[in-house]
Amino acid sequence: MEKAGRNSSRRLERKVAVVTGGGRGIGRVIAETLANEGAGVTVTARTKKEITETVRRIRSRGGKAIAVEADVSSKLDVQRMIDETKIRLGPVDVLVNNAGHVGVFAPLWESDPVEWWRTVEVNLLGPILCSRAVLPDMISRRKGVIVNIGSYVGIRATPEDIPYSTSKAALVRFTDGLAASVEKYGICVFLLSPGMVRTRMTREIPGIDKMSDIVWSQPEATANTVLRLACGEGKMLSGRFIHIDDDFDELVRESGRIRKENLYTLRLLKLNGAQD
Repeated sequence: MEKAGRNSSRRLERKVAVVTGGGRGIGRVIAETLANEGAGVTVTARTKKEITETVRRIRSRGGKAIAVEADVSSKLDVQRMIDETKIRLGPVDVLVNNAGHVGVFAPLWESDPVEWWRTVEVNLLGPILCSRAVLPDMISRRKGVIVNIGSYVGIRATPEDIPYSTSKAALVRFTDGLAASVEKYGICVFLLSPGMVRTRMTREIPGIDKMSDIVWSQPEATANTVLRLACGEGKMLSGRFIHIDDDFDELVRESGRIRKENLYTLRLLKLNGAQD
């Protein structure tokens, strides 16, 4: 990756981004990618050692980043994180809600309800709190981008991991509802599904090593799409469910039709194909 200081055409110069779950995996690659394009990045997660390492890597390339330890499911932690970002970097232009929790793999009647709900707190309450904290500034400035990292399991049944799929399904509805409510302020909200990426979280899935039919995605693909969304590409796709395997350029070209026909959304179709 090219050193940020040598790149004279960085697309996010003077922008500020927050990446939750930025200490490792997809989040780390997203944070590094945004920083390489000139953004000042707040890297946040619960593990101080990991986010400090991400910041070190960014700074070693000439980028600007700070590490703020926080639990996204804590209102106090989130507000402190955003306040520190504003003081040290400036108001947030781009929020990437990447922090996730894989949850429990057990039938509902055998699972711990506390652990079950913890999945919802991280995967849904986290994006709600973080979005709520950055939106006042975005609204007053009439600009901003929020990218929620979702999952394909949010639109299909997954009996082996109900809490995770439930939280991700709710994130789909949260995304399109929020997008509609902030559109008049010039703010875009997207949901991006990264596919299956080899991370510590996916390694926790029981039997994952025996699933020979998995097509693994690269975190760089997700990071590059986040970058394009952060740079203002695909504004007409705000509120949509975008999968990393989709042809992003084609989606942008067809964004008028996608919007008109309400495609790439979670919706009910009647037997005759009409929307309810």
